[in-house]
Amino acid sequence: MNSNPIDVVLRFERVINDRKPEAIVGMLSPDSAFVDSMGARVGGRDKLRAAWESYFKMVPDYFISHDEIFAQGETVAMFGTAQGTFSLNGSLRKENFWKCTAAWRAVVKDGKIARWQVFADNEPIRAIMRKMK
Repeated sequence: MNSNPIDVVLRFERVINDRKPEAIVGMLSPDSAFVDSMGARVGGRDKLRAAWESYFKMVPDYFISHDEIFAQGETVAMFGTAQGTFSLNGSLRKENFWKCTAAWRAVVKDGKIARWQVFADNEPIRAIMRKMK
């Protein structure tokens, strides 16, 4: 399997879009960390598996796409959009759909994702969540 950092990140993007936490975790290094757009950090495969499972329950159709991607050494930057539908109890209602510009920073080590950091304005999904309270 090719361990070129850009190729690894492109595979990771596809695995995220498949929404299969076990496959996502399979691409992570043992000490992998995720950093969200608020700066909160989650580390370790078990915690990351649980976090992805939880997120996909909340946004079952989550999808990311990129317009630009480039690398410097092991660090890859990707720019594009994130989108999905906030769901309660698995219901996907069009008024709960959101889309925002996003960027991701990945660090790839030995063909695995060692760090995945997202930069996005989460206000669109927060506004939907506030309406549903």
